[in-house]
Amino acid sequence: MSSVRTFSANVRVGNWSEDISLDETNLSVTTDELVHFGDTVMLVNPGTEKESLTGIDPFRHPSSLSINADTTNVGINSSLVAPCGMSASTNLTPCVRNSFRIESVDGTPAGEPLTYGQSFALRTTHGFAGELYLISDHKTFEKCALKSRLQEVSLTEQPSFLSCWQAVYHDPQLRLEYEGCPVPANSKVLISHCKTNQCLAALENYTLLTLYGKEYEVTAHTYLDSHKAERDLNHWLLVTRNPGKDAPTIIDRPEPPVETTRTPAEGTVPQTVEENPQTVEGNGGL
Repeated sequence: MSSVRTFSANVRVGNWSEDISLDETNLSVTTDELVHFGDTVMLVNPGTEKESLTGIDPFRHPSSLSINADTTNVGINSSLVAPCGMSASTNLTPCVRNSFRIESVDGTPAGEPLTYGQSFALRTTHGFAGELYLISDHKTFEKCALKSRLQEVSLTEQPSFLSCWQAVYHDPQLRLEYEGCPVPANSKVLISHCKTNQCLAALENYTLLTLYGKEYEVTAHTYLDSHKAERDLNHWLLVTRNPGKDAPTIIDRPEPPVETTRTPAEGTVPQTVEENPQTVEGNGGL
């Protein structure tokens, strides 16, 4: 009985701020499989997509972009106070920490689809998360990511050019063809910072010790492979809610059963189509 939670998060005792930040949040449901302005989504890095050729890079689990705040700075309004840090958590359950709203920066009304190359802002939810904006800027000696020393990503209260991001098609060979097309939900994209042109990244080589355990450091830095294509560290899914009851998000929805094909019985020879059709009469069989 010692593990039973006897107080609600509204009672300011114990780890009340941690309880609130882990409360579930309802993501948006997409009816046309697209991302829209005003949608609340999770940003999920799919993790390591293939083994490293060098064998040096460690395995990276799928992770969600999450608020990594010092909750001792929570004021009397019971909401987070900027600036706040960011990390990538292996917890893929939608909650206050990892839910973000797609906001327009060019006057596009809510409900309109987000397109590749169009600027937008990522904003935390209202309430405890404080409706803060995700920002980044060029690294300096005094302002950079804690472990990697790369370009820092954080949250602030006021929108600016630093809070502008773009969705970029993940395949560089088809990038120009997809420019201006609607961005599909739950599909691989790059999240590029408009000012610095660096892509959001979850780093497996650098971990942070947070209130919620070890999590990956998040930076704005573009990682390219030998083919000049962005690596899986820069890949993200804009995840929406599953309209059914079998899973909380689309990516958690179970796969449909695979149809099995009938194989020839043992000892029988499958019939094949003749390679040469019947010869035309009169050509001498040549």
